[in-house]
Amino acid sequence: MSFVIIAGITFPIVPTPLYWYEFPNIPGLEEKAKIIFFHVPTAWISVIAFLMAMIYGVKYLKNKNLDDDAKSASALQLGMIFCILATVTGSIWAKFTWGAFWHWDPRETSIFILLLIYGSLLALRSAIENEDKRARLSAVYSIIAFLTVPFFIFIMPRIMTGLHPGSANDDNAGPIVDFKMNANMMLIFYLSLIAFTILYFWIWKIRYKTIIIDEKIHKNN
Repeated sequence: MSFVIIAGITFPIVPTPLYWYEFPNIPGLEEKAKIIFFHVPTAWISVIAFLMAMIYGVKYLKNKNLDDDAKSASALQLGMIFCILATVTGSIWAKFTWGAFWHWDPRETSIFILLLIYGSLLALRSAIENEDKRARLSAVYSIIAFLTVPFFIFIMPRIMTGLHPGSANDDNAGPIVDFKMNANMMLIFYLSLIAFTILYFWIWKIRYKTIIIDEKIHKNN
């Protein structure tokens, strides 16, 4: 227990209880730490989507079933959307924390490279008319592309010095998802992860069905 001395008299400082709707003050991040409820789940969904694009790409190469290509394509498109959302939310946080939207921090650079890699895959798909050729090349590309995801998302930003929390030189904020989060914050964070994951799979199924319908209409015409 802490004490304060007033007019020569020592008084104990009773800590204020933290209510269920209150979050701890994280040094270096303060109120801006709440961005993790949106920023981290969008980045998490990007990884899941790109992983699914690779998995269904492998399935297509094995079975030559265009349904697998449609599932891979829908995952790829959603992965790009959530990767862009992660970039935008991260840039907004950077503006209020570092004074500018972009600093070419290792984390920002790595996600920018991923956008280029998977954006090129989308461009490749749109440039090829033949379904089988498009599916085959996309499958091979998605497999090679995903090999870079663990490095750019989990490794590179942590082994290099930078401004982003969790960088090699970070001795203040550090990884947020640890002892710096109290039970209230952990609950909201994991509920957000679950909600975003459910939202992703719901949209993915709808997008997959849309691609199948579009292909059938194209064939009939």
